[in-house]
Amino acid sequence: MPKGIPVATIARLPLYLRALRLLSDRGVKLVSSEDLANSTAVRSTKLRKDLSYLGSYGVRGVGYEVDYLIHQIARVMGLTQDWPVILIGIGNLGQALAGYGGFATRGFKVRALLDSDPMKVGTQIGDQEVQHINQLEKVIGENPNCIAVLAVPENAAQTICDRIVSAGVTSILNFVPTVLQVPDEVEMRKVDLSIELQILAFYEQRKLAQPTELENRA
Repeated sequence: MPKGIPVATIARLPLYLRALRLLSDRGVKLVSSEDLANSTAVRSTKLRKDLSYLGSYGVRGVGYEVDYLIHQIARVMGLTQDWPVILIGIGNLGQALAGYGGFATRGFKVRALLDSDPMKVGTQIGDQEVQHINQLEKVIGENPNCIAVLAVPENAAQTICDRIVSAGVTSILNFVPTVLQVPDEVEMRKVDLSIELQILAFYEQRKLAQPTELENRA
């Protein structure tokens, strides 16, 4: 993490970057903090504070230069270079991730696909052939500073995770719906789709219950 930048700010920078790239694609040269904040659902005061950590304060009455701000955020996030990605687990989710074209356009190059299923090993997805999981350590050795993406079955996740860490990987994106144990020096981000759906279900239930609550009060 860049020194002095809060974790919460780091989590919001990709939101700003996505909005700024959309603006740049439309030919927009300048954007106000209010407009950028509205497009990312972040308060403008918080956005200005976040961007101040990058040394970018904008110009009162003018706003921020879109392309320059894109460069600043990309530099801080380490996105001015390509990062090798190794995808482990080529089930339904893994296949979808392997076929996602957004990785390459954002500085992430899928270097290897691995699975233990003989029916999947040797098959082609995009420009990559699925390799056997036995090749994991070799693949990691060939791709230093890689990011591992885990989409394996839950009962195999910790074992595979341990192998990844032992091979030298220090950044893991985990799609497995379980808590994995890693050393302190390893950064792990967890994406749990079922939890996100449960949260949405809570809000849907609350919205449905509101008319009843109002009737009871009446």
